[in-house]
Amino acid sequence: MRTPLGLPPRSPWTMPKSLLEPSTGTLGRHSPSTSRILTGVQSKSSERPFSVIIFCHLLNDASGSPVVLRETIQALEGIEPDRVLFVGSQGYGALDDAGVPVRRYWYRRSRIRLLTLFAFAVSQLSLYRALSRADLPEDALIYVNTLLPFGAALWGARHGHRVVYHLHEVSISPRPLGWFLLRIAEKTAARVFYVSHDHRARLPIAGVPNQVLPNPISAKISKRGSATTYAPRRSGLFEVLMLASPRDYKGIPEFLALARGLERRPDIQFTLVLNADAAEIESYLPPARVPGNVTVHGRAATPEAFYATADLLVNLSRVDLWIETFGLTIAEAMAFGLPVIGPPVGGPSELISQGCEGYLVDSRDIATLDRSVTTLADEPSTALAMSEAARLRAREFTVSQFATALHAEILAMAPSAQKPRKR
Repeated sequence: MRTPLGLPPRSPWTMPKSLLEPSTGTLGRHSPSTSRILTGVQSKSSERPFSVIIFCHLLNDASGSPVVLRETIQALEGIEPDRVLFVGSQGYGALDDAGVPVRRYWYRRSRIRLLTLFAFAVSQLSLYRALSRADLPEDALIYVNTLLPFGAALWGARHGHRVVYHLHEVSISPRPLGWFLLRIAEKTAARVFYVSHDHRARLPIAGVPNQVLPNPISAKISKRGSATTYAPRRSGLFEVLMLASPRDYKGIPEFLALARGLERRPDIQFTLVLNADAAEIESYLPPARVPGNVTVHGRAATPEAFYATADLLVNLSRVDLWIETFGLTIAEAMAFGLPVIGPPVGGPSELISQGCEGYLVDSRDIATLDRSVTTLADEPSTALAMSEAARLRAREFTVSQFATALHAEILAMAPSAQKPRKR
């Protein structure tokens, strides 16, 4: 008997007890104990190309890369075999409800850059060791999310496993570290996934088969977005929303400058949602720096609550300091029918057609930002037209479309589909 992939049938792989026991290290405070997640799971089918997929990630928070990893893990439910997540021990966020067994390896961030680099190196030794102890089958697929978990890539290549990289970043600082991580990917990856065509052009990895997989909008956000009617000034005011990490290169100073310039318009208000806790926000953005027309919120477990009330979503990342490879908040906002403003380079330039779903504006050009915001605030017909176009665009990024494309790529990596590259 042969399987649909041309492989001889194999005995079902049972997830070893070591992966089902409670993880060492601190789980995110909202995360269920690993011992309660999928205890006793067996691979769902002997006909699938890999008996288990091992997902590896460094920092769990509410930023784009862990959000997309969660959607990736969940998109493969019922399609692919057992899935296990290895993630660094610090942080809580999107991966807390990934719905698969979680193993924590040691990692700590510090405000001191050198200490963070040292901790990062130690964390990858910890990840390598954790994988070595996991008793994984020979056909396990190692799925490395971002360039950072290089310990997993080295372990996978060393033990003859296929390694896939799902990249989200376009650069790593300091530059020597970025060079090192790219060389590891070049030597170990069987496949690389990018999130946009611009991303692939900016971060080529020589000799490795690759594919562009645009980020999906979660089913939960899509469902609520479809059920939410967009109406300009639904709250009585025109609300400008931005979700970002507390970093200058994400355009926080430009957002505040835009808000200050529009203090002349009391009918326009600004909402800033930072991917940080209260202490981090207080350190980065003391209240004295915040204009009176800006409301600041901390890390949001349900960003859709903000999309549902806003009138406009902005992404003001500095094009000279940071390139957005996709722009997930832009796509999510489009699902709610929000007009959007984003940078004219990187992934957002592939999401937004100038004057259709919104505007492409260099965030350093405060005058043009001001005009764009006031145009939408003063012209409801323009906002409604962009809202309709945004909803149509968002339908191109569903989880089902993503799952179909991802599954096809995984099938293409099956042992019967190709031979491992020579290193």
